[in-house]
Amino acid sequence: MFFYLSKIFWFFAQPLNFAIFLLAAGLVASFFRRRRFFRMATFAALMILAFATWTSLGSLMLNPLEERFQRPPQPAKVDGIVVLGGGFEGAINLARGGYELNSGGDRFVETAILARRYPNARIVVSGGSGALTLEGEGDADTAPRLLEALGVARGRLVLENRSRNTYENALLSKELVTPKAGETWLLVTSAFHMPRSMALFAKAGFEVIAWPVDYRTSGEEGVGLFTDNPADSLQNTTMAMREWIGLLAYWLSGRIDDPFPGPES
Repeated sequence: MFFYLSKIFWFFAQPLNFAIFLLAAGLVASFFRRRRFFRMATFAALMILAFATWTSLGSLMLNPLEERFQRPPQPAKVDGIVVLGGGFEGAINLARGGYELNSGGDRFVETAILARRYPNARIVVSGGSGALTLEGEGDADTAPRLLEALGVARGRLVLENRSRNTYENALLSKELVTPKAGETWLLVTSAFHMPRSMALFAKAGFEVIAWPVDYRTSGEEGVGLFTDNPADSLQNTTMAMREWIGLLAYWLSGRIDDPFPGPES
C-alpha cells in the first residue's frame, strides 16, 4: 500500500504536474467566473515554474543531501558492492535490448570501476521496475549486459530484480547475500539519495559503507537566477523535493529512525 500511495502522491506533488493541475483548476474556475481563484491558481503555477526552472532552488535543496555522506578512503578489502537501480532507461532497453543510461548512469560506471579494483567482490544489482504505469525493464535485468561488456564476469553478479523502491532494495538485497559479520560492503547510489539509502540499509541490518556518485551540485552554488539551463534546474528541483518528501514519509512511517540521516545516525 505504501508503494502505491507514494507513487500516486508524487504524481500530483511534483512541481511540473502540480503547476499543470493548478492551471487546469484555474481554467475551470474561469468558466464559472471565479476570477479570484483563477488569479490565485495562475499566480501559484507561475511561481512554481519560475522558481523551479529559473532559480538555483533545486541545487540549494540537493546540496545538503549530497554533502551528508562523504566518500571514505579506499578500503583495502571489499567483499561486496551493492548498486541501487535508477541508472537505466528501462522502457528503451526493454524495447531495444540495449543498456541505455540515464542521468543516474554513473552508478553503474562506478560499479564497473570498483569491480575491476576489487576483483573478488560480489556485485549486487538491486532494482526491479518501480514504475506504477509505464512498462520498462528493471535495472537488475539490464545491468548484466553492460557490466559484462565492461569486463565484469557474470558469475560475480547477484541480481535482485523484485524491488520497487529503496526500502525493498535494502530488505531483498540482504535476503539474497546474507552478509556476514566482519565483511566490508560498499553501497553505490546517487549522492543525493545516499541519506535515505544508508538509513534503510541500517534499519534492515545490512551494514554498508556509503560510496556516493552521480553528484548534481558543485557545492559552490548560491542564491541566484538563471544559474543553469531550465531543464536541469527543473530536474534538480524535482529530485530534491522527492528526496526530502521521501525522507519525511519514511521517518513518519517508521521505516527510518532519523528524518535527516547522517554518518552519526
